Amino acid sequence: MARGGRSAKIGSLIGVAGVALAGAALIAHRHAREAERRYPPLGRFVAPGGTRLHYVEHGRGQPVVFLHGNGAMVEDMLISGVIDRTARRYRAIAFDRPGFGHSDRPRGRNWTAVAQASVLAEAFRLLGIERPIVVGHSWGTLVALALALDHPRHVAGLVLASGYYYPTPRKDVALFSVPAIPVVGDLLRHTVAPLIGEAMAPRLIERMFSPQGVSPRFAEQFPVALTVRPSQIRAFAEDTAHMIAAAEMLSSRYGSLFPPAAILAGDADEIVSYRQAQRLHGEVAGSRLEILRGGSHMIHHVAPERIVQAIDAVAAESSTWRHQAS
Repeated sequence: MARGGRSAKIGSLIGVAGVALAGAALIAHRHAREAERRYPPLGRFVAPGGTRLHYVEHGRGQPVVFLHGNGAMVEDMLISGVIDRTARRYRAIAFDRPGFGHSDRPRGRNWTAVAQASVLAEAFRLLGIERPIVVGHSWGTLVALALALDHPRHVAGLVLASGYYYPTPRKDVALFSVPAIPVVGDLLRHTVAPLIGEAMAPRLIERMFSPQGVSPRFAEQFPVALTVRPSQIRAFAEDTAHMIAAAEMLSSRYGSLFPPAAILAGDADEIVSYRQAQRLHGEVAGSRLEILRGGSHMIHHVAPERIVQAIDAVAAESSTWRHQAS
């Protein structure tokens, strides 16, 4: 009787857990659909290599491409004001990287920084984006660097902000990579991970903006609900899992970079040490370095004018190079 009672109790607990997970899955699905309805695409779509990418474009002139960090999307760049400032003199294009915002991340492909750069290079061709200045923020700097290293004819220069360039131990990789694990990750992403992500988001955002404090405009307008959809949690987890390996692979090639490059970082960044920027500057010949005193990880929000000034400097240097080459 005791053994039978224990078996019945275990069976009952399994049943309750199954019902709870099913309920969580239903909630996650409903919240994801509601988020997509509330925050529809702001731009248009292009399909390089069968991957549907969402992008926003403003202004005319020399093209400048913006690549957001992990967990973000084009809204981050738009809210910061850096797109509007850049569009006054340039053709500013911001992409949702694969899996983020309204861009797809097809399964069956290892979405490394190199793979994302390859898809973006094809998108440039389809959209007539010739030799843009590529602005990367945080994880987006790895994709920007992969573009410059693997597709140098497609890049006129780089502006790298708050980037992670060299492999270092990171506790967040072990924590946030779990939803990328096959099967287990699928279960988590479609049940409890969106709820956990929603609860953790305010603290993570505060840390990104520390010590300045979260921008009121960001707090009001950034679509956090889109970031905790199962699809974006997958992209976030996969990018987190790839981060150290991407930095290790790319860093061995930094000495061969030749496009004009500006490197910016905040010395109070709590996400990535500004010493990464200093090290990259020492390795990339002719690069410009600007360390913002007291600057947070989100320097494009704190000082968007510094990003535009860096774009201007890189554009001028790139133009000089072109004239000398001709």
